[in-house]
Amino acid sequence: MSALTNEPEARGGFRFHAGERLLQARAGVAERMEFVGPRAVGDSMPDQHRELFGRLPLLFLGARDPEGRPWAGVVTGAPGFVSTPDDRTLAVAVLPDAGDPFAAALVAGAAVGVLGLEFATRRRNRANGRVASVGRDAFTIAVEESFGNCPKYIVPRTLAPAPAAAGDGGLEEGPRLSERAQAMVTAADTVFIATAARPEIGGADVSHRGGPPGFVRTADLRGTTVLVMPDYPGNAFFNSFGNIETDPRAGLLFVDFASGDTLSLTGRAAVRWDPATTGGTGRTLAFAVDRGRLRPGATALRAVATTVG
Repeated sequence: MSALTNEPEARGGFRFHAGERLLQARAGVAERMEFVGPRAVGDSMPDQHRELFGRLPLLFLGARDPEGRPWAGVVTGAPGFVSTPDDRTLAVAVLPDAGDPFAAALVAGAAVGVLGLEFATRRRNRANGRVASVGRDAFTIAVEESFGNCPKYIVPRTLAPAPAAAGDGGLEEGPRLSERAQAMVTAADTVFIATAARPEIGGADVSHRGGPPGFVRTADLRGTTVLVMPDYPGNAFFNSFGNIETDPRAGLLFVDFASGDTLSLTGRAAVRWDPATTGGTGRTLAFAVDRGRLRPGATALRAVATTVG
């Protein structure tokens, strides 16, 4: 900590990219974020982040597929399946199964975003970097950015192992979502969003959005399902929205924590600015579905809501 500012010292040469800075300026936080960014984001993982990753039973990821479409995905395993051989390497001892649309995005050299979230304590850490290697049953990530997030909007849950359903990869979706998929969206209190800046200015990212059940609404626009969600106050980094400013393609992941069903979507997103918007920021995210996949019982974990002590 700095004795003069009572703020943490800078951790490296980090700078927000052009899209993030544009959104920060429009929100009136650019000057503060220019100071905060280098102090909050480092190029290696602190010990407390490494410790958290090492005890998680699930890990969320975001990356582009070979056609440039972002997908958000989740992999699960017994605690310890994610390890950190050093402070710039994440090793994951499992691969997404072939039915997961994210599997096509997991290739060596790809930009990737990582979110480690512990639902019971509401701790979450982020890491962005590159896929360093992909083996027969594991992959590694070279970390380039590491930072923490506050616990806002995370619904606490307890997780328990459960067998994933064997199947043919699920049901194809989009652009107009099935009734089953729409019901899953409108019942959700949690969604994960994958975005990626233009390659020449930034990498990939995955982040969490949460709210009361029904905070994501759906509408039909000329045969395409459009998802709309409020933007609640957060860390003001504008990682996701800044990426969307440079490239509107995005991916969403919904997980039904009671059944293990997952809904993976990819499409195009836009940030809408309207002072009358609910959520307190005057912003909403609109997402037009291109395609997706609903996978019954896809995750090897089940969860129930609980309360914070």
